[in-house]
Amino acid sequence: MQLIIDVGNTKVKLAIFKEATLKEKREVVLEHFTQGVIDLVKSYPVTKAIISSVGRLTELQCRSVQNRFPTIILNHKTSVPFINEYDTPETLGVDRIGLISAFAKAYPGKNGLIIDAGTCITYDFITSRGVYKGGAISPGIRLRYTSLHSLTANLPLLETRVPKSFIGTSTESSMHSGVVNGVVQEINGVIAQYKEEYGHVHVILTGGDAQILSERLKNSIFAHSNFLLEGLNYILNISND
Repeated sequence: MQLIIDVGNTKVKLAIFKEATLKEKREVVLEHFTQGVIDLVKSYPVTKAIISSVGRLTELQCRSVQNRFPTIILNHKTSVPFINEYDTPETLGVDRIGLISAFAKAYPGKNGLIIDAGTCITYDFITSRGVYKGGAISPGIRLRYTSLHSLTANLPLLETRVPKSFIGTSTESSMHSGVVNGVVQEINGVIAQYKEEYGHVHVILTGGDAQILSERLKNSIFAHSNFLLEGLNYILNISND
């Protein structure tokens, strides 16, 4: 069995896979990372692990895993199931590498646009020939609310709320409309651009805000909450021990 670790901006996801099957998934805060790993793996015969971290995991925390199992620390030099044509591969986020790998495994021979709606919204495009071209990065829903509050004098910091109408009739409802509907229109527009350029594009939506957005997007998409974990597991499967 394999231990998959995805360290995001706010949470750490821990998962156990047996071959391609997800057996268990947990979320912990960064401060409880080591104990979270210990609690999870004591129920499974883990033989190896992979860590995907945006840089928030300490060396000590990494070693707590490396000392237990053979471990891959994902980076741009790790073997992956796609051809990377990104101009600066060393700057490509490990979360994006995992998502592209997941698509290459799940949908070979298809053009793919993977949209990860989290702290940032990332767009990643891979061709039907397995060539990763690049994509885009924009602020996510929470970043937009936070920016409206912190960079202006009078706007409040609001919790995410789906607006009842696209026309805001108060400051708060106008902010909800601007943020949520703005993100929806952005995503629809990006999908349309790729379809105009490449024809049929298989669209995957994942990330913490995927559920909020999937019901409001007019394009045909596939929401997949475990897509990154599956991609990381696949990288670990094809890696040399």
